[in-house]
Amino acid sequence: MALRSIAFAALKDGLMPSCTSLMGAVRGIATQKLPDLPYSYSALEPVISGKIMELHHSKHHKAYVDNLNKALEQQAEADRKGDVQKLISLQPAIKFNGGGHINHDIFWTNLCPPKDFQPPSGELLKAIEAKWKSLDNFITTFNTQTAAVQGSGWGWLAMKPDGSIDIVTLPNQDPVSSLGLVPLLGVDVWEHAYYLDYKNVRPDYLKAIWKIVNWKNVEERYAAAKK
Repeated sequence: MALRSIAFAALKDGLMPSCTSLMGAVRGIATQKLPDLPYSYSALEPVISGKIMELHHSKHHKAYVDNLNKALEQQAEADRKGDVQKLISLQPAIKFNGGGHINHDIFWTNLCPPKDFQPPSGELLKAIEAKWKSLDNFITTFNTQTAAVQGSGWGWLAMKPDGSIDIVTLPNQDPVSSLGLVPLLGVDVWEHAYYLDYKNVRPDYLKAIWKIVNWKNVEERYAAAKK
């Protein structure tokens, strides 16, 4: 793996690099970029308004990308100077902003316009039904656990190392890979994701979002994780 890829690969896997691995690993690291959405800002209406999508993508996600790049630049400079204390102090910012970038990359592709919605099928549906008896039971359980996230965070459908699937919740922007799991479907429950449309009623947002889940994308992630 090229040196510029090592630090971010570790971040993407949810790892906090050791001081030893940091030394020399971040020189020339590639700048992270805000991805284009696979649909227009208004495409998810009426479930999520175009105004929320524009703010969420162009302001909030962009801030994570910008702050991640800033922290990585500072890390590279500290690495050149051999400043181990600075390298250590930068890790929370890299985890938070890197997690925000990774989580949102997944979130955007996990959604689709209402006109393109199709329910889950195939092996993923079989796994859901084996675990929760029905898709409805899965959604109810997911919503209950995710609505209970204190403050800001995410709800995830994820694959465990043994190949089984489960629902997990995480605070802030902690990436689900930090638990050794593979993210399949993530739902952002930071208030900026829904407040303009649903005010402080998070359960209503969670109930509505299933109308725009891109199950094809989730199925592709599930199939790739099983290989």
